[in-house]
Amino acid sequence: MSVRNLEMNHLKFLLLFAAFAATKAQADPGLDDAIVRIQHEWAIVNYKTPEEKKESAFETLAGMAQDVAQQYPNNAEPLVWEAIVLASEAKVKGGLSALGLAKDARKLLLDAERINPGALDGSIYTTLGSLYYKVPGWPIGFGDHKKAREYLDKALKMNPSGIDNNYFYGDLMLDDGNYDAAIAYLKKALLAPPRAGREVADAGRRMEIQTDLKKAEESR
Repeated sequence: MSVRNLEMNHLKFLLLFAAFAATKAQADPGLDDAIVRIQHEWAIVNYKTPEEKKESAFETLAGMAQDVAQQYPNNAEPLVWEAIVLASEAKVKGGLSALGLAKDARKLLLDAERINPGALDGSIYTTLGSLYYKVPGWPIGFGDHKKAREYLDKALKMNPSGIDNNYFYGDLMLDDGNYDAAIAYLKKALLAPPRAGREVADAGRRMEIQTDLKKAEESR
């Protein structure tokens, strides 16, 4: 066998090994279980927990998500979920103290984007988009409806039928007074396929969609 053939075979072996290692990392059952647990706990806190207990519950869950992110530093998924929890905590907390949480969430999402932009079917861009239109604009915060639309457009390209992507775009359109577009996206969100293991989250999100849809139809 020639030296060139030996080099080519060695290169093929390295590429196959790298692909195997990447697949193994992505399919880590410990990470998968941790993400499922955080998803479930988030849905319980967000949709089932009394308002007066939500802030402390989200703080606890944020700590759990941070532990998972530190355990799996080369994975985007725990960073995304830590960001989602912090953004949810910010919503409950309100006021200027919430802005710090929103900024922390944005940093985590940008870190996750550098690792894997397509993680969790575009959830990085869904969450960034929601942050950019919910956070106050300059000079108080970093809110920017144009950037919000850009991020949500990216999320919809990755997952056109997703319930969260379409809900947040519809919610943004409602916030902007574009009621026809809001109704279109919200109705599309209602048609999203159910997510296995996310029944609580799906049910809660559909209630939010129905609330927005009623507002949009009454305002049109």
